[in-house]
Amino acid sequence: MATAAPASPARFSSLLIIWRITSRYPGRIAAALAAMLVAALATLAIPSSFKLIIDRGFASSGGGDIARWFQYLLLIVVVMAIATAFRFYFVSWLGERVVADLRIAVHRNLLRQSPSFFEENRPGEIASRMTADTTIIEQLVGSTISIAVRNVVVGVGGIIYLFTLSPKLTGMLLAGIPLVILPIALLGRQVRTISRSSQDRVADVGAMVGETLGAMKVVQAFGQQAREGERFAGGVEQVLGTAKRRILLRAIMTATVIGLIFTAITLVMWQGAIDVASGRMTGGTIAAFVLTGGLVAGSFGALTEVTGDLLRGSGAASRLAELMSVAPVIAAPAAPLPLPEPPRGAIRFEDVVFRYPTRRDVAALHDFTLDVAPGETVAVVGPSGAGKSTLFQLVQRFYDPDGGRVLVDGVDVRAADPAEVRARIAMVPQETVIFAASARDNLRYGRWAASDAELWKAADAANAAEFLRALPDGLDTYLGEGGARLSGGQRQRIAIARALLRDAPILLLDEATSALDAESERLVQDALERLMASRTTLVIAHRLATVRAAGRIVVMDSGRIVETGTHATLITRDGLYARLARLQFGADRD
Repeated sequence: MATAAPASPARFSSLLIIWRITSRYPGRIAAALAAMLVAALATLAIPSSFKLIIDRGFASSGGGDIARWFQYLLLIVVVMAIATAFRFYFVSWLGERVVADLRIAVHRNLLRQSPSFFEENRPGEIASRMTADTTIIEQLVGSTISIAVRNVVVGVGGIIYLFTLSPKLTGMLLAGIPLVILPIALLGRQVRTISRSSQDRVADVGAMVGETLGAMKVVQAFGQQAREGERFAGGVEQVLGTAKRRILLRAIMTATVIGLIFTAITLVMWQGAIDVASGRMTGGTIAAFVLTGGLVAGSFGALTEVTGDLLRGSGAASRLAELMSVAPVIAAPAAPLPLPEPPRGAIRFEDVVFRYPTRRDVAALHDFTLDVAPGETVAVVGPSGAGKSTLFQLVQRFYDPDGGRVLVDGVDVRAADPAEVRARIAMVPQETVIFAASARDNLRYGRWAASDAELWKAADAANAAEFLRALPDGLDTYLGEGGARLSGGQRQRIAIARALLRDAPILLLDEATSALDAESERLVQDALERLMASRTTLVIAHRLATVRAAGRIVVMDSGRIVETGTHATLITRDGLYARLARLQFGADRD
């Protein structure tokens, strides 16, 4: 990702973002904490019940009172089971809710970003962050944190109870705690670094899969399956290699900590056995001490695992925090200027200089000036790379110029709200986007509130109604990923119907009929001409046959206007346009 990870002296500081979201649900937090506390206290009560069974139950004459203490133990077990069930429910609910809120927040911020952000940051990697990383956080909130809190309560409560049983043995047990903390401090930072690297490698693999599957026809057409398989295998091996390093470090940390804890417990129990043998401690007390010591040891041992999970969660949270905090390059000013009403549809490029963020060494436009009057149709032609599509990007304010101004209805688009500017524009792109949704939803993307009657009217005008009626479920038919169930021409006609529904004063057409057959092109061109009659229209044309009737043709080359005129006048000048025309129509055509 282009954005840098936020620097922080605290390894877990990035987890604050998770806490800010979780804290929106205080009732659920309180219920989960209450359930965890009851379950932990019930767990700690089990050793006490065994002490009572041994010291009082067995010590009573004939063991007749032993049933009462076993009933006490069963009651504790029932309470612990119920409390654990409640704890599981509430923390699992919190985990799912936090992940849902986090995904929504990240997605909402991504929708604010300009296209330049997605040029520098791969969408496949972003998608991986929103799936793999949020899964880690769901586990963290829905399991790990509750386990950590429960083990802290059991550990601290157990130590307090141990002091009541034998201060001397407990003091010996606690003397080993610094030996447990030291490896956590030394190895924890390395685990966090490797965990973040592991998540980055997983994101790379996810992006690779999305790229390959999205271009499967190209992959198979060029026989590159083996190479793509090797490339994917290499990426997976990198993930595995990073994961192995993380697992090794966590294994070393876990083994060291647990080994030290249980060594200390064994030595303490040894001393306890000596005390029992000498009569300084009862059998029930040593039994309770052993059980409680085991619970305390298990709690601190589990905390080493929790620490590793927290470090992974911190890495995941920091990656998601980057996506949530990145500010959009293109945003509405604090006090946007309103566009005049009613809309006129005037466009002006004034001495515009522009370089794409990822290609700063090459200017896409050089001192470009062009006026398009309201209701005028201007066709823009030129070789590939001339800067034609850049005009559309700037009018819609997907980018800001490096120099000069772009005005819509006399207002600099940088001073206006981008949403208001785009509301006055309808576009038909050359590469049609069809969403994995129904035909109805794809059509009304042009105007979401459109009725079915308006949808069919637009479809009729775009020559799309016939094939839409033939679909199995009509407008409710699912069109597949990327419109897989439609032909290229059908996808293009849906895009044209969207523009018709938009009913905007400015129309941008990027070779809008390029994917149609001759008959459909004629019908759609007639519809577009009726639509263009009362609208300002900018037409990017690669096929010059589609712009012969334009009121004005602007010829671009290397980001500059080199010719302007009608088709007839440009042919007689024998310049770039005439040369392009000869290439397309033949030397004898005019």
